[in-house]
Amino acid sequence: GSDVKIEKGVWTIQSSQDGLKVPDDVIDCGNSGTTYYFATAISGTLNDYVVLTGDYQIRRRPVGKLLEAMRDLGAFAVTTRINSNAAPVIIKGPMKAGTIVFGGKMSQYISGMLLAAARIEGKTRIEVQKAIERPYLQMTVDWMTEHGIKIEYDEKNYSFFEVEGPQEYRTVETSIPSDWESVAFPLVAALVTDSEIVIEDLDLSGSQGDSVIVDILKVMGGDVTLDGATNSLKARGGNRLRGTTIDCSDIPDALPILSVAACFAEGDTVLTGIESIRVKETDRVEVMKRELSKMGASIEDTDHEMIIHGGKKLTGAKVESHDDHRVAMSLAVAGLFSDGVTEIGNAECVSVSFPGFYELMNGVGAGFETE
Repeated sequence: GSDVKIEKGVWTIQSSQDGLKVPDDVIDCGNSGTTYYFATAISGTLNDYVVLTGDYQIRRRPVGKLLEAMRDLGAFAVTTRINSNAAPVIIKGPMKAGTIVFGGKMSQYISGMLLAAARIEGKTRIEVQKAIERPYLQMTVDWMTEHGIKIEYDEKNYSFFEVEGPQEYRTVETSIPSDWESVAFPLVAALVTDSEIVIEDLDLSGSQGDSVIVDILKVMGGDVTLDGATNSLKARGGNRLRGTTIDCSDIPDALPILSVAACFAEGDTVLTGIESIRVKETDRVEVMKRELSKMGASIEDTDHEMIIHGGKKLTGAKVESHDDHRVAMSLAVAGLFSDGVTEIGNAECVSVSFPGFYELMNGVGAGFETE
């Protein structure tokens, strides 16, 4: 029921005076998992039926634990597919306040229920058995706090959250910071191609957990310098990276590009905390293993870790993005330090999170060709 006005660099959202309305049609979330999980949870606060779906990748992503939690609070929440754990889903609220428990592997479930909890009368408690992707949970709390919502939570381990509702979201004027996951691709590209690059207008507030990639690459031997005065970084290639062990549980989106950096490193790199990464747009562990192996990489994986035996010379090959934007950009970076031509199928999917990626990279000499 909101009115959204989009101008260059500015989105203006005017909420309906009557609050959220039940949509007249199915909500198609496209390829956005965040939209899908958040909208599913919020739909549980409405007193009528809402149907949500998405593209073929969204229709494979698990939603069962979220639906179970919503049912525990009194909502009707089911998938339309027999013996399936995925969209399309049908939701009817309203949910009632109570206590729900999540295993902690999917932060988007928790964030979605936090957003919904502010609209539920009474105290809603969310218990988390073992929280991962914790920076995303903190970003959710910070965003809700900025909009006037009061939340009690375990600031150390994120083991519980409590929201007393209903509370009203207040309007704000805010700026969306630059995305550290997008920064990671040109950053790693510079380090593995003996190049030098300066990236400006960074968010150095520490609010994004993915900014830890700078520290990770430094541990691996990368020459990266942050400048707080100008909110920029400088990366210089030329140093051979070193293998290390990296816990990806809080930075799941970084695994594809970190696996590429690991191929360039001497020795073994072990990526741990990978369980939730198998249920993103793709099983990114399996996909990166498969596609980088086509280029000559030596990679093994178990349920809990991915091991990259670095130092192997990569050779250009025909590889597939699997319609996963982060996989496509990571393979493009891998192609920059490989012998021969690398051809990426469905490479245009990068537009999901980084429109203009190839053009921007070509602006600093990458030499990508698109069809």
